[in-house]
Amino acid sequence: MINAIQSIEQFLYRKAEYCDRQQWDNYLALFDENSEFHIPQWDSEHVYTTDPKREMSLIYYPNRAGLEDRVFRIRTGKSAACTPMPRTMHLIDNVQASEQEDGIWQVKANWATHFYRFGESECFFGWAEYRLKADGDSWKILSKHSIVLNDKIRHVLDFYHV
Repeated sequence: MINAIQSIEQFLYRKAEYCDRQQWDNYLALFDENSEFHIPQWDSEHVYTTDPKREMSLIYYPNRAGLEDRVFRIRTGKSAACTPMPRTMHLIDNVQASEQEDGIWQVKANWATHFYRFGESECFFGWAEYRLKADGDSWKILSKHSIVLNDKIRHVLDFYHV
C-alpha cells in the first residue's frame, strides 16, 4: 500500500508540473475520457454546493471534453480570460489515499497555486478529492472535485488554478 501511495503522490506532482509548464497534451492524458471535473461554489460560509447539475459551480465539466475545449481555446487564443496565460506554481501536500473494494482509489490532497499575471502575484488554495484507477504503471483520473477555500476571487479562476 505504501508503494501505491507514493506512486499516487508522484502522479499528483507530475500533474501539477504538466499544468505549470503548460504541457496540455500530457495534462489531458492523465484524465479518463469520462472523468468529471468539479469546482463547487460556496453556498454559505461553511457549506458548498454538491450537485453540479442542480446547483451553481465555479467550474463543472461532466467529462474530459470540457477540459479539452478549454485547452483548445487557450492554444488558439480564443480565450480572452487566458491572454496572457499566467505563470503558475502548484504545491501539493497532505496526500491521503485509500483503496476501495472496486480497485478505485479515493485520494485527498491539499493544494496551493501561486500565479503571476499583469505584474501581480496571487494564490488560490484549497483541497481536492480524486477518484483514480490504475493505468499501467501510472494512474487515470476518474473524477476531480476541488474546493477553493479563498473564494473571494479578484481574478479569473480556471482549471489550471486548482
